Parts: sequence; C-alpha cells; structure tokens
Amino acid sequence: MKILFMGTPDFALFSLKALVEESGHEICGVITQPDRPKGRGYALLPPPVKVYAEERGIAVYQPATLRDEAFASLLSKLSPDLIVVVAFGKILPQSVLDFPKYGCINVHGSLLPEYRGAAPMQRAVIDGKTVTGITTMYMADGIDTGDMLLKYELPIGENDNFEVIHDSLGALGAKALLDTIILLEKGEAVRLPQDEALATYAKKITKEDCLLCFDGDARTLHNLIRGLSPFPLAFTHTPDGKLLKVIETRVADDTTKHSEDECGRVISLDNGIEVACRTGSIRILRLLPEGKSRMSAEDFIRGRKIAVGDKLS
Repeated sequence: MKILFMGTPDFALFSLKALVEESGHEICGVITQPDRPKGRGYALLPPPVKVYAEERGIAVYQPATLRDEAFASLLSKLSPDLIVVVAFGKILPQSVLDFPKYGCINVHGSLLPEYRGAAPMQRAVIDGKTVTGITTMYMADGIDTGDMLLKYELPIGENDNFEVIHDSLGALGAKALLDTIILLEKGEAVRLPQDEALATYAKKITKEDCLLCFDGDARTLHNLIRGLSPFPLAFTHTPDGKLLKVIETRVADDTTKHSEDECGRVISLDNGIEVACRTGSIRILRLLPEGKSRMSAEDFIRGRKIAVGDKLS
C-alpha cells in the first residue's frame, strides 16, 4: 500500500514511526503544518513529524491550504492508496477525503464519540475520568464524526498527568493504527457509526481554563492541574502578585470544609505546600515561579518565598 501521512506534533510521531519502522508499507509522503516561531527568540522550528521524516528520507510537504489546485496536483502525483491523519491540525476537504482507495483513517485520542475535538486527552484528565483510549475511524465531513473502526482503552491513574496520558495514548494509537491497516488489507474492517446522543466536545485549552480557583473541591483542582501539566500549566498568584504555575499536586484532604476566607490559604509546609480549598486541600509538590525555573516545593519553601497563612489568589 502507498500511504500518505498527515500529522504535526509529537503525538503524531508515534504513528508515523510505527508506519515507517513496522508496517512494511510505502510512505509516499508526509504532509505537515508550516514551521512555527517558538521560544524567546521566535526562531522558526519545524514540526516533530517533519524532522523525523526528513531524517528517514521521506518527502515532506507543508502546504498553506489543502483546497487549491496545487494540492490537488500533489495528491494526484503521490497517488496514495490510504491517507493516515493524526493530529494534523486542519480539516480535510471532501476532495481529499474521497481521493484514496482505502479512504482517510484518523487516530483520535479518546473513546469516541466522547471527547471529539482539539483537546481530548487533557479534558479527560481534567474531568477526572478513570478510563480513556484510542479510536481509529474513517474521516468524514465534520469534527471526529466518522465511522469508528477500532477502540482500545487505557486506564487513567489518579495522579497521571497529561504527559503520561499523551505518551501512553501515542503508543497505543500506533498499535491501533497498524491493527486497523491489517484489517483494511484483509477487507475485514467493520464500520461502526457513532451515537450522536453520546457525543461530547473537547474544546481547545485556553488561558482562562488554566486559572486556579480554590473555592471548589480539592480533587477537582488536582485534576485540573494534572490535566494541564507539563504544558501549559495551571496558575495562581502569590500574595505579592507574582505568577505561580503549578506542575504537580496531590490531594491532601478531600473532606474538610473551609470558609471563603480560608480558600487559597497556605495551611501547612510539611512535605510540600498545602493549600485549603472550599472542600479539602491540595499539596503542591512542584511549581514554576515567575521568572524562575521549575523547582520542587521544598526549594521554593527554602527560598522563603511562601509561609503558612499566605493566600494564593
């Protein structure tokens, strides 16, 4: 089979590596997003998928649009039997979806129809889910609405963060993709329509999502923090107004009720920074102070940057 791969970030890299190193099929090209400026110097950096593909001698294309004659011509030239899409970042027009003999297959980081959209892995952790998974599906006109093929589950531990789930689902997605391609080759792939009544949407993470509000229960805050770690990170402010991003926490107590004035107040510095919530408390273990590097709570405490009675807001 000639396979055209479309993907951009690290999550897509798991599947591309599996296709190149394990599938035995010809990867006729890689379509990815344009290089983006990153870091303090805003240097143009290539997507991870591009770096790997070029190291392997695979042709890489970074079209500004998939809807013009230039891309239609490229598609005809490459003539793929199958298009695999993993976290590409653009909606495919119908002309692309209809092109390959075996269709366009997507690897999605949730158990569809739950968590369609841009941030399924983060939202599952933030919502306190104990199970998530991978779904391979035929792509259709819509956001993650196509018929499903394979679904593999992955348990979420109570302290697993986005990074852990991202890497675990990336590896699971690569396996699901290879298994799906085998079924396609054999003509044994079974299409399962999604139940629209069960559909939920995982919208993109915004800065507003990252603000910590201690006027809630400890487990909800703990889930938010781990769902946003290691990036973009949940944040609060120290009493002097400095930004404080939180990397890792534990639920210290999930029953004690606190008053409005107590919410956000530091109640202990034993084994971390324990902060009162409306119900219960969280213990901060690692953090990122404004203008500093990531550090342990112990180092932050040793630097006399926080004290019992201080209030985070």
